[in-house]
Amino acid sequence: MSPYYIGVDVGTGSARACIIDSTGSILALSENEISRTELKPSHITQSSSQIWESICNCVRSVVEKAKVNEEEILGIGFDATCSLVVVDEESNRGVAVGPDFSNHDQDIMLWMDHRAVKEADEINSTGHKCLNYVGGKMFVEMQLPKIKWLKNNMPGGMFNRCKFYDLPDYLTVKASGREVRSVCSAVCKMGFLPLGVEGSTEGWSREFFEAIDLEELCTSDFSKLGGPADADGVNYKPSGCFVGFLSSDAASEMGLTTNCAVATGLIDAYAGWVGTVAAKSEAMDGASDLNQAVGRLASVAGTSTCQIVMSSEAHFVPGVWGPYKDILFPGYWCSEGGQNWTGGLLHQLLTTHPAYAELCDLAKTSGLSKFDYLNDRVRAMHKERDTSSELWLIKHLFYYGDYNGNRSPIADPNMSAAIIGKPAGITIDDLALEYLAACEFISLQTRQIIDALCTNGHKISLIYMSGGQCRNKLLINLIASSSRLPVVTPRYIDSAVVFGSALLGAAANLSKATSSGPNDYISFKTAANPLWSVMAAMTPAGTTIYPLPDSHPDVKLLDVKYAIFLDMIKSQQKYRNLVNQISL
Repeated sequence: MSPYYIGVDVGTGSARACIIDSTGSILALSENEISRTELKPSHITQSSSQIWESICNCVRSVVEKAKVNEEEILGIGFDATCSLVVVDEESNRGVAVGPDFSNHDQDIMLWMDHRAVKEADEINSTGHKCLNYVGGKMFVEMQLPKIKWLKNNMPGGMFNRCKFYDLPDYLTVKASGREVRSVCSAVCKMGFLPLGVEGSTEGWSREFFEAIDLEELCTSDFSKLGGPADADGVNYKPSGCFVGFLSSDAASEMGLTTNCAVATGLIDAYAGWVGTVAAKSEAMDGASDLNQAVGRLASVAGTSTCQIVMSSEAHFVPGVWGPYKDILFPGYWCSEGGQNWTGGLLHQLLTTHPAYAELCDLAKTSGLSKFDYLNDRVRAMHKERDTSSELWLIKHLFYYGDYNGNRSPIADPNMSAAIIGKPAGITIDDLALEYLAACEFISLQTRQIIDALCTNGHKISLIYMSGGQCRNKLLINLIASSSRLPVVTPRYIDSAVVFGSALLGAAANLSKATSSGPNDYISFKTAANPLWSVMAAMTPAGTTIYPLPDSHPDVKLLDVKYAIFLDMIKSQQKYRNLVNQISL
């Protein structure tokens, strides 16, 4: 019997599934849209029941498309956004997350929900040592600020009946029926410290929860968060570990069998790391040794972009999340930078520009995507205006695009966009130039994050990029030349994340064969880690884009623009502080 594996990816606007064979080839893909609700600004919610229904539909669809027997599907893995799911402790039914707490179907606070800015500030004001492991500050998108907001705003008694999941863990628990959480979600988004880190003996810090006025989370041995840590991995498991088999209910809903192994899930960006960094590339030999993955930066791009790098020791980087221990592989650490508005920035720029309708017509007539049309127009303008290169078209246009605050490395939710040198024009050429400036901004901010990582101990050798932005050659070339690093794009440009989740399913199936039971994860502490073995064997080769040489005029211009970019950040913060000092 040929084994097959399913990956499930829940993004901001859709759920996806893929099915792969034992060589790592994707046989079928399916996608279902999911909705979100914003009853008040920054209060953005979703429905776990709608997401689960979409997942089940996608899984059934890929099995049908691939013409595979359900008995041959031996593993399934889940990834999802780092959104907060709230359920009733006794009934396991969803609990309304506001703003009016009337609709219990809206039981998820989406990752981009920014209602808890005040709560994040209050948590950060404690200066607690736990904050050292999230870049020195908890960002508003993490789960503890959201949970604290719920405590402050839920109707009387409602909060005490709640338990909380990061969305990937919720899906794993719902699929398997086993209350097992991932080290990834607990550490990255919930404030969990693995055993031994800062003397941790329970994973959760009672002292920290009391300091941030969330002592309720300590009750019943931290049951609201998944229980205490343990040396045997009963409550928390590494990535791709065997949790158990599909429950009969989940198997029935998905059209699978109860012989399908369920893997520990991952936050979506980390599934992108799993789905890319073991790829062979022209810039480096293939990855047969886990240590070769150290220093490979995964840049997982969508609405936002996450940059993830693994290291063999802890590196503390201000404004960069982490260092996170054991979230991918036991004994290794990860740092996570992030840009929270990249694909979203380009989409916003295009759709709000007066020339957008014209762009749509021109792109359609040319048989090109909107981005390809703009890239062609930029090249044509370079020739028409006889500039040194395309980039020199915007030598005096200075663009800072943090419309939704800054995630890394400033970690300032109050940062906003600033543009200097923008002409008043509304033509398609004006749109093309502003689009080029936005791409330049994304590349310079990528360099800023990489510089912060390297200044604080990391050594970055390659960027492994995934997501639809990989198709944008102009953007990829700018990122390579701004950072002075080769960029590897994957075979499955749009599917690297869901492919990574399928690899989790394959690892769970492999590890179940060597496990004495669902709670045994000894093999994940060895060099023969099942997940890495699967990644090295099944990840297809990628394509490498190299940076321009240091002597190239574009690189010199990017260096100057980078200095201006940094000055724009300092100036914005300075101006804001000057105004805030006014006494009324």
